[in-house]
Amino acid sequence: MDRRLLVLAIGMFALGTDSFVVAGVLPEIARHFDVGIGAAGQMTTIYSVTFALLSPTIAALAAGVPRKNMLIAGAAVFVLANIATAVSPTFSIALATRALAGVGAAMFSPTATGSAAMLVPPERRGYALSVVVTGLTLSTALGSPIGAVIGGLGDWRYTMLFVAALGAVTGLGIYAFLSEIPLPPAVSLSKRLAPLADSRILLTVATTLINLSSIFTVYTYFAVAFDRAIGNDAVVLGALLVLWGAGGTVANLGLGRLVDRIGSRSVILSTLAVLAIVSLSMPWTSTSLWTAVPVVFVWGAAGWGLLVPQQYRLVALNPSIAPVLLGLNTAGSFFGMSAAGVIGAAAIPIVGVHHLGFVAAGLAVVAFVVAELATMRIAASEGLRVTTHGVPA
Repeated sequence: MDRRLLVLAIGMFALGTDSFVVAGVLPEIARHFDVGIGAAGQMTTIYSVTFALLSPTIAALAAGVPRKNMLIAGAAVFVLANIATAVSPTFSIALATRALAGVGAAMFSPTATGSAAMLVPPERRGYALSVVVTGLTLSTALGSPIGAVIGGLGDWRYTMLFVAALGAVTGLGIYAFLSEIPLPPAVSLSKRLAPLADSRILLTVATTLINLSSIFTVYTYFAVAFDRAIGNDAVVLGALLVLWGAGGTVANLGLGRLVDRIGSRSVILSTLAVLAIVSLSMPWTSTSLWTAVPVVFVWGAAGWGLLVPQQYRLVALNPSIAPVLLGLNTAGSFFGMSAAGVIGAAAIPIVGVHHLGFVAAGLAVVAFVVAELATMRIAASEGLRVTTHGVPA
């Protein structure tokens, strides 16, 4: 494998781990700073919202900055911010450092994916992008569970230092292995956001946002939502997180071929229906390890399984601006994660942490409706009748 792509994939692995790892050490963070679980969950929210807001903004404003310099700077900010989180004396300072980590991630992520496409010949760009994005996907199956186990066996601050170490390895690898990368054509922020004026694109991105809100309303508070099954065992917690990420990885690998066969609509609606059902079951299935295991796997598969058909749908709408559309979809994902932390924090005092699945199920139903509205708009614009197989969508 091209080691330049591998270095970029490690960087995406670090960013993804930082996005998901707080969920595994949330009780320890809450106890350390003497705040409620809902308040502690905002450490995930502030990272995600900063990441989502600044990714397109920085990509547009820093289009003329040499790519290697931008990658190293983003990795450096990311590393320093995570170290600062680990040594934060107060919760307010910890929140500020999490926002700073989001700035570093926003500097690195769009630059890394854009650079991957420029490092290889045009006929290998799809492969290059898949390698780099796989780093982000693997963070759910490996990075977050490893960080949770480190925090459970030691201290949550060691988890943040683990993430910082991943970022440091990335920065050193970029310095050692990447030469100067050609600058891509500059795309202004207004042009990056312009596709949202198309209702088909807006509704599709909204589906992604609401879907991620559904998943992360529970996942952000995973350690306490599934505490009865976990039994205060860091290894069990890590194993369940691995299972969740594995479900998503299996779904992403398998659903791509299914989309080619039956179209995006059927896959999108099916995964959202499964997500709603499995979320609705969580107040009961999270009570024991034996029932939690299959639910966590199916939950991960259904939640992350929407990624491929959503990307397929967006690219099919306008292949000529596919990178911009996929960037908007990524921003929608992180806005969904951000909203989930707030939704969960607001819902916990009302329904209790063990009943967050009810809220997540409701969001999945809303995503189902929005996805079908997107299908109707797509079909109307093409003058096609939507079949039960959804091939036109």
